[in-house]
Amino acid sequence: MKTILQLLGDSPRAPLTVKPTDSVLVGLEAMAKADIGALLVMDGDRLVGLFSERDYARKIVLHGKVSRDTSIQEIMKENVCYVEPHQTVDEAMALMTEKRVRYLPVLNEQKKVLGIISIGDLVKETIANQAFVIQQLEHYIAN
Repeated sequence: MKTILQLLGDSPRAPLTVKPTDSVLVGLEAMAKADIGALLVMDGDRLVGLFSERDYARKIVLHGKVSRDTSIQEIMKENVCYVEPHQTVDEAMALMTEKRVRYLPVLNEQKKVLGIISIGDLVKETIANQAFVIQQLEHYIAN
């Protein structure tokens, strides 16, 4: 099973970020432009939260707030759980399941952000791994 670092290496991309003081509208526009569902909220080089479409739906729309007038820090998820590069895809999947989250930042030992992974990234890798195992077993049986 791959490590998170190996998974990030398959699709190297700098995570998109916003500032806590940015408006929710700025965050939504960034997500729409990149066709993604979450942004890391950074104060300088320090991760302070995560802003997702789910936050928007549950904390803006349902409460009748206005995206343009609400800052991301008002609705972002703080105390974000994360994974480290040496952890496996299975460990990340277990953490996502346990915490009921769809996105995990990847932080090194110094708490520097290396990237972000989604549940979709993990499912795609799990399916690819299972296909490889099946192929190997079929080859083993045929020979």
